[in-house]
Amino acid sequence: MKRSIAIRRATGVAAAVAFITAGSATGADLAAAKKIVNDTCQACHGMDGNSQIPDNPKLAGQHRDYLAKALRDYKSGARKNPVMAGFAGLLSPQDIDNLAAYFSVQPPVLLQKM
Repeated sequence: MKRSIAIRRATGVAAAVAFITAGSATGADLAAAKKIVNDTCQACHGMDGNSQIPDNPKLAGQHRDYLAKALRDYKSGARKNPVMAGFAGLLSPQDIDNLAAYFSVQPPVLLQKM
């Protein structure tokens, strides 16, 4: 049990360091992204990108480039989803970069069946 807690703490520290450094390394504004996530994204994807809703994808830990491309494609209509098109259509290129950086550094949570 103590080992499990120690592993979780180490994972949390590593995630926090990645979160802090990702913004400076990519030029992304993670605080701005967090506001958009709080206002919009979290309803379906969760604040940390680990959606609890089976139909909504988990975004945490996905590759930054993949997330940015997906958002640009929803915005342009190249990727079809009326809900995401509406949200992505309101995003600026900087918002997209910020969100992609934010979700890419969130630690993914995998559920195990018991």
